[in-house]
Amino acid sequence: MSRAFNFSAGPAALPAAVLSRVQDEMLEWKGERASVMEVSHRGQAFIDCAAEAERDLRELMGVPDDYAVLFLQGGATTLAALLPLNLAGPDATADYVLTGHWGEKALENAKPSIRTNIAASSKTGGYRSITPPSEWQLTPGAAYVHYTPNETIHGVEFGFIPDTGSTPLVADFSSSLLSQPVDVSRFGVIYGGAQKNLGPAGITIVIVRKDLLGRHGRNLPPIFELVNQASNDSMFNTPPTFSWYVVGLVLKWLKEQGGAVAIGERNARKSELLYASIDGSGGFYRNDVAVDCRSRMNVPFVLPDAALDKPFLKGAEAAGLLGLKGHRALGGMRASIYNAMPIEGVQALVDYMADFKRQNG
Repeated sequence: MSRAFNFSAGPAALPAAVLSRVQDEMLEWKGERASVMEVSHRGQAFIDCAAEAERDLRELMGVPDDYAVLFLQGGATTLAALLPLNLAGPDATADYVLTGHWGEKALENAKPSIRTNIAASSKTGGYRSITPPSEWQLTPGAAYVHYTPNETIHGVEFGFIPDTGSTPLVADFSSSLLSQPVDVSRFGVIYGGAQKNLGPAGITIVIVRKDLLGRHGRNLPPIFELVNQASNDSMFNTPPTFSWYVVGLVLKWLKEQGGAVAIGERNARKSELLYASIDGSGGFYRNDVAVDCRSRMNVPFVLPDAALDKPFLKGAEAAGLLGLKGHRALGGMRASIYNAMPIEGVQALVDYMADFKRQNG
């Protein structure tokens, strides 16, 4: 049976070459006579696997030496709650820039442990644009400024890195990790779940400037102290070994593809193809996000009549196009075209959309 093109928002498509490698090594890995899921995380084979994944991530993203790279459990939502605890004391204030659902969630997870200020929000406009930085109401002396470079649900993406001066910039990169080059040195913290661009669910990447850790003055449980993970190579407790292994394979695949620059160029071509199809449909398909902040990763669109949604999805599945149903908060459709989605998959979607329009327009 042939594999379909998977447009799910997350967990999302993985490179076919990576899945084949996992299949080949499932029962016996690296001469260990056991699966990678069965070997000790304290054994040399897995220690080497983990270290290689970190080296590859540092190389692909150009991570400076004064940053720690962590591979953790819990997902980005857990990190959204842990980061305020680790970056400042309870009397500090953190600024949040909201451009969609996940920015809101990060804010809600921070509120129990730190004073928060909504520095900017485009909610009144339906999260279809980004408030210009000149209008942001930043707090003097804030502990950090948090934003979400790419909003998975609303399909809004920053085309720039905000300038927050000496205030550390914290960013949830869950849906855009390694989708294009990024200057890590502009950030205090980059974090994100792997299940969209880097691997399966169950592991979260954190890149944090080392001087920001361990200075909050709180009495935290040791497991909540990120400095403990940093000083123990992300093995303060048992890590998600299988997910970490797969992330390592995805990083190798990204290097084979030419790295972040080449992947970024490919992602731009894919999104341009899909947006051209939407914009050229004469209004049959519609994306309401401001053109200058449309996401390259997540493309929401609606049909002229909600009654067409079910037939569209049924036909798409029959055509081997999966995961196109939009988030329940917005309805309509959403095509997530992460790194692993080949341009052939986007072309297949565009062709199907044209056929559906001819039959129903």
